[in-house]
Amino acid sequence: QVQLVESGGGLVQAGGSLRLSCAASGRTFSNYNMGWFRQAPGKEREFVAAIAWNGGTTSYADSVKGRFAISRDNAKNTVYLQMNALKPEDTAVYYCAASFGLVPVTTRQEAFGSWGQGTQVTVSS
Repeated sequence: QVQLVESGGGLVQAGGSLRLSCAASGRTFSNYNMGWFRQAPGKEREFVAAIAWNGGTTSYADSVKGRFAISRDNAKNTVYLQMNALKPEDTAVYYCAASFGLVPVTTRQEAFGSWGQGTQVTVSS
């Protein structure tokens, strides 16, 4: 398993921006597709964004398209989530996840075998 540690969460006003980072260790990072998921209070965890092992393909939830951008730096073993134009409904714990294999990117949570501990993002109105 790859170990994942998220950072960059915090409190921001609506319309503001945050960049989340997820540092990976323990395995060859470039062998993994990476994803971001989030869980708001009282709700199920949901898909936010994913990126292929080589950065060539990305996928986004409709709710964040045009506002969020996922990227990765394989030399630094890190995946990022740039979040712009934040809304109060983006408030959640954000989780980084890894899916092993040089396969097409997926949005299915069950395909991701390694998860970080999560970082809180709070957007005030």
